[in-house]
Amino acid sequence: MTRRARTPEGPYEVGSATLPQVRRISGKEELLDGPLDDADALYGNLRDLRRVNRWFGGVLLSTRAVDALLGGIDQAHILDVGTGAADIPLALLETARRRGHAWRFTAVDSRREVIDAARTLSPQLQSEPDLSMSVADGRVLPFDDQSYEIGHSSLLIHHLAPAEAVAMLKELARVARTGVVVNDLVRSRFTLAGAWLASHLLTTNRYTRHDAPLSARRAYSHRELIALLDAAGLRVLADFGGVGGHRRALAAVRA
Repeated sequence: MTRRARTPEGPYEVGSATLPQVRRISGKEELLDGPLDDADALYGNLRDLRRVNRWFGGVLLSTRAVDALLGGIDQAHILDVGTGAADIPLALLETARRRGHAWRFTAVDSRREVIDAARTLSPQLQSEPDLSMSVADGRVLPFDDQSYEIGHSSLLIHHLAPAEAVAMLKELARVARTGVVVNDLVRSRFTLAGAWLASHLLTTNRYTRHDAPLSARRAYSHRELIALLDAAGLRVLADFGGVGGHRRALAAVRA
């Protein structure tokens, strides 16, 4: 079997910062980034991603990172970029209500098809008073400076090339008063093996089976994630790891 070589990307000039070379897979597109003309496959993929976040610690990682930034603040408006099924905002809202906190969310995705599928998958999104959804590109957010307490993204940054990732992080920092949370896969053999096993043992969805192993290969390393945040003018305040280090949530503030 022929192994696909990882061609280094970069170094990149991003403003005054220089990003180092990264050794992720590039030049291959996930099905979720292409035409979304198979509604059933899209619903199934969002359902799978929701299970992954719940079963393998994605929700917990975001909760810990948000807590690290908010420090028990009772009232907060949080922006979630690349929301997918909007399951993490819903889970964080549930946690906030149990604690007696008044948190609100704005959840955006760059694809109208994803927003519509999320609302079909989770009908409560239609009536949830503390969560609004809209279409927006995380690289060019249509919101005023410091409109939110926190800018959050989960399983988004590996979809972006380094320069695009830095642009998105700068936008999150611009609209956030307190800080930014990035929750994503970390590239490793363990992550790749886990993604392949989970996508072949736990689902038959064609989007998930194609995209999960590719996501693991497109993911940034832990060091590369920190370098991206640094290039966006952000300093890591807290860093939380998932099982086996397959995923990390980094809470960052303006440097």
